[in-house]
Amino acid sequence: MVPSDAGGGLMRGDLLSDPVEGLDEALAVVDAFDEALVAGLLRPGPAQAAGVSGLAGAVAGTPLAARVAEAAEKAAAGTGGEDHFVALAAARNALLGSVHDALVQRIDEAVGRPVEGDETAGPEPVAAAPEEAANLLAAARSWLCDLARGGWRGLDHELVAGAAPVVAAMLPEPGMRRRAALLDGFAAELAASCPGATLERVPVRRWADLWSRALLLTVPGSAGAGAGGTVTGRLLPLGVDLQEHATAVQAQVHAVLEPVGGSAPRLVRASVSAPKPDTVVGAGLWQLLRPRMSLLGAVGEGRSAEVEAMPVTAEGDLLWDDALARTGEPADAFATARVMLSAATAARVEPLDRHPVRIAVPVLLEGYAAREGKDGLAFEVAGRLLAVDTDRMPAAGPLTPEAVAASHACVGLLRWDAGKFLLQPLAVETTVRKKTVAVHAGAWAGRTSDKAGVRAEKAATDAVAVLRERAGRLLRT
Repeated sequence: MVPSDAGGGLMRGDLLSDPVEGLDEALAVVDAFDEALVAGLLRPGPAQAAGVSGLAGAVAGTPLAARVAEAAEKAAAGTGGEDHFVALAAARNALLGSVHDALVQRIDEAVGRPVEGDETAGPEPVAAAPEEAANLLAAARSWLCDLARGGWRGLDHELVAGAAPVVAAMLPEPGMRRRAALLDGFAAELAASCPGATLERVPVRRWADLWSRALLLTVPGSAGAGAGGTVTGRLLPLGVDLQEHATAVQAQVHAVLEPVGGSAPRLVRASVSAPKPDTVVGAGLWQLLRPRMSLLGAVGEGRSAEVEAMPVTAEGDLLWDDALARTGEPADAFATARVMLSAATAARVEPLDRHPVRIAVPVLLEGYAAREGKDGLAFEVAGRLLAVDTDRMPAAGPLTPEAVAASHACVGLLRWDAGKFLLQPLAVETTVRKKTVAVHAGAWAGRTSDKAGVRAEKAATDAVAVLRERAGRLLRT
């Protein structure tokens, strides 16, 4: 599907469209359990009891079998305790983890990319949380179990407000902030939906995902370790995935790391996030992120970065420190993709992070034809269609659906959603006046001379200035 001049081989598009054995059955079990959480498990009916029992049946024959069977029995009788709910969340996570693994394996087969073996050293085991932190985790677990008993239809402001003191106590503790952020965001989403009894539509899968992940993170030591080691070498950016919310923004740079010493290249990521006012949008977002990570400047200029002893997690996330990096030579993302991407090693995924929604695999596509249909844009190669997710492309860059539709090469992230694989473009090559031109979603990350980008940045600067002036007024009064 994807001819490559030097990086090796073709991407098997047929593998991305063929069904994955057992996937639909696993998701059906998860869906049935998630529906049981809608009405709650305080007084479960027959349908809810069947959903819980199905989860136990799906993990029979695994190390979780005995615990989940007991938990399902208790929950179906309406007498489930905290340990039982944790066991059910673990079983649900294991099922979605198996779906994740099957999909990633299919992608690896399609692109012919190696994966780090089990012999790869991971981070050191996490020590148990101290007693005071364990108390906070227990309080969070108690609140989450109350949610499961009441169900999403039983939501009210009093129930949701139970998270506030837990979050307030967690935030001052650096080791607890990851959990606190998850609980705070989850509680805010629930509060905005109260009362649950009047909801027209319940986001069943999303809330079950947040609930089960939060519950498993209340187990001491579950948040994972920090760095799993350090890396030194040349970082060759492939593209930037910009994720924006009303009050926060994050940029994630996907790159190939060429380690010193000649070892195999690795796929890595470097992320930076910042809080933001809701009036700062579009290209103005880069103003909030640039001061926090110099790599964005290198990406905007089309350059590599040299890193020395940069901390990295076992999952390939660089814990970025500007003091450990410097801007390198010019580096073309498409040249990197053609020469190195198919040989770059993908890191292992930690157990709690094995979820289909986390799949974002960098790939190179060439030789396709763009097709517009009722379901949107798709790339066709050899009679196979791969959906293109243009909704994920940020407004904070020059990459547009029109540029993608006119392209002949694309570096993007292969994702999976709603039962099918999707491609999120990070950069495309298109022809302008008989010349090949590359258009990057992150082209404005390190400032731009593009007229549209300059106008957007000026508008954002004016908005920030107004907000600062108003904040100063409030402080003076």
